[in-house]
Amino acid sequence: MGMNNTTYDFHSMIERRDGSSLKWNQILAYNRDLPAGVIPLTVADMELKNPPEIMEGLRDLLDHEKTVLGYAGPPESYTDAVIRFLATRHAWEIDRDWIVNTAGVVPAFWHAVQAFSHPGEGVIMMSPVYHPFFYAAEQFDRHVVNCPLIDNDGRYEINWTLFEKLADDPTNTVLLFCSPHNPVGRVWTEGELRRLGDICLKHDVLVLSDEIHFDIILPGHRHIVYATLGEAYAQRSITFSAPSKTFNLAGLKTSYAIIPNKGLREKYTGYMRRVSAASPTILGFKACEIAYTECLGWLDQVIDLIDKNRLFVEDFCSGRLPQIRPYPMEGTYLQWLDCRSLEMDDERLKELLWSEAHFFVTPGTTFGKGGEGFVRVNLACPTSYLKSALERLEQVIRHL
Repeated sequence: MGMNNTTYDFHSMIERRDGSSLKWNQILAYNRDLPAGVIPLTVADMELKNPPEIMEGLRDLLDHEKTVLGYAGPPESYTDAVIRFLATRHAWEIDRDWIVNTAGVVPAFWHAVQAFSHPGEGVIMMSPVYHPFFYAAEQFDRHVVNCPLIDNDGRYEINWTLFEKLADDPTNTVLLFCSPHNPVGRVWTEGELRRLGDICLKHDVLVLSDEIHFDIILPGHRHIVYATLGEAYAQRSITFSAPSKTFNLAGLKTSYAIIPNKGLREKYTGYMRRVSAASPTILGFKACEIAYTECLGWLDQVIDLIDKNRLFVEDFCSGRLPQIRPYPMEGTYLQWLDCRSLEMDDERLKELLWSEAHFFVTPGTTFGKGGEGFVRVNLACPTSYLKSALERLEQVIRHL
């Protein structure tokens, strides 16, 4: 599977101030005169180069005389790659026809919320959580039904009593579930998933499982795809994922929903036709195929880097920045930092971090209730940049 003996470059700075990066544009709008060596640690794409195999493969595709950049259907080789990847990496045997290709996980679950619930109904979610979850309900006249996670001394757990109560309400028809959980970094255990699934099956709540971070699991943890718990769970769920987080391909808008139940699948594709939902591009299909067949060695090295960065932040904070407490990370490349001991409101905290320290992280309040006093840090970057960012923060806090 790919060239596992290659050592990839995760040290070089990639300067993205040229206007092609959403994340860089956001911080440059905030501060035009950023000192050299400052990088954003906000939006979840990587400050790392793409796997060279993908870049070379796309170049070959573009140089091939038979390539035409017209409307793209999924090539057989792409579908084969997705099937094989899910089987080998995630122990999930799927049928070809379960795959519905989508142009991004966010639009895909937005469409699902609309296809499988009615205006006025409730969409259950667990804050602090990835903020487009809220929009998926609010923008389309559904209610956000929040079942906030319980912070059990730094490890988040599901509030089972409240969850059971919310699932029991017949107007709450859908659960938008984040697995692994962004921003708190939990990788749900089999026991938790089963308990959640049993409640959803008992009360006929459809599970929409956003598993976009499912490849980035830190040592000592194991991700279980919700639908692999068994036939009953698979038939009442839709799984959303993509190569976009894993291989830094978000700009190619290539993702997929896996829908084992034929009725649900037909309803979903029917809805997508009605709203003229976009499908992935010819370059996206190719990039995913190459990622899933040739870049697993690269992925393993990225996971090592993220684990190293996580430990680096933990050590730095315990030794030099005791005011900041990193919560334990199990998956994703996003670290959840507890800044509550600074005793600042969120506006002041953001000003301190962004204006004074040039420590560009995502405020926890972005993720709803339970995010107050926290920030989310993107660890998918060279370690040296995390080091200088934390040193700037240390200086500023020392002078408080």
